[in-house]
Formats: sequence, C-alpha cells, structure tokens
Amino acid sequence: MEPETPEGPPKVTPVPDSRPAARAAAGPPSGSAPAGADSPQAWLERCYAEHAERVLAAAWRVTGSATDAEDVLQTVFLRLSRRPASQPLGEAVGGYLHRAAVHAALDVVRSRQRAGWVPLETAGELPRTHPEGDPERAQRSAELRRALRLALARLSPRAAEVFALRYFEGLGNVEIAVLMGVSQGVVAVLLHRTRARLRKELAVLMGDAS
Repeated sequence: MEPETPEGPPKVTPVPDSRPAARAAAGPPSGSAPAGADSPQAWLERCYAEHAERVLAAAWRVTGSATDAEDVLQTVFLRLSRRPASQPLGEAVGGYLHRAAVHAALDVVRSRQRAGWVPLETAGELPRTHPEGDPERAQRSAELRRALRLALARLSPRAAEVFALRYFEGLGNVEIAVLMGVSQGVVAVLLHRTRARLRKELAVLMGDAS
C-alpha cells in the first residue's frame, strides 16, 4: 500500500522571525543541548535552521494541510525548548524531531476527525489533474488521501505512527525500529496488521464517498 501524497510541501522561510513565535512564551530553553554545545538558545536556533524544513514537510505529508503543518512546526520546537535539561538529546535530535513531527501531525488529524472534518487545502497542493491528464482520476486520488487520513485517525497511536513513518516518510523497517526503540519484527507485525485494517477502513470510507 503506497498512498499518494500531494506535491509541493510548504517551505520554511529562512529568516529569524520565522522561528517558532511560541518560543518566546516558553522562556529560555531548559538545556537539552548536548554537553559542550553553545548556549541552549544558540543550540535551539541551530536545530531550527537544520531541521525545520524536514519537520514541516513531515507534518504536511501527514496532515495534508500547510496551515496545520506550520502549527505542528511551532508545537515541535516549543516542546523542544521546554525539554528538561535532565533529558539531553545529544546527536539524536534529528530523529527526535522527525518522530515528534509525525506524532503532533497525527494528533491534529485525530482532532479533525473527532470534529468531523479533515482538512484538504487542495489549492496549490494537490495536482489539478492526474499526471496523465485525467481529472476524474485526480479527484479519486484526492478522495483516497482524505479517506486514508480519516482511517489513520482511527488507529492506535503506535500503529498510526509506524504506518506514517513507513509510507508517508519513506523510512525502512530498520530505521523505524531504531526510532521507536523496538525490534524489526515488531515493526513488521505492526505494519502487516495496520495495512490489513486500513484496507478494510478504506473500503468502507471510499464506498461512502462513491
């Protein structure tokens, strides 16, 4: 199962004012920078410069909404700034931020689903026509993406995360196992069960949509 994703994720504006506005409200960073690093503030800014683009893209692929992806970006870096000094990330910050982005994005999808609405924001994101020029097929693809997000919202958080990391983020089983601190066997079993459940969910949802 390889879900299609929209093209053209939002871009991070590389200027100081584009860093998370909520950071100021959080107070000074709590010191999760690795030992020997610059000040926590400088470390946080460097993390943003290096990883914000990937966080934003990951959030957008899961939510399908540029606006929601930007909110996720703010949330992820706000949480990073508040991370206790007793829990340093060291060199693992990239993996932490990537997983945090997927987590936060899935939370957004679940909240939209509970409210009875999942954002599509098709303007400028979803292709107007299929690559072969078939508008009906393009519309069907958009409906499939929407149904997939609805189905993901019904999964357990762990199953949804594994699926998103594999099929939205393109990570292999080994990478997912390392990120989540589980064995490759656990990842394989979760993916197998999740694909089976999603096929059933999508059959129902796409049947409703047709």
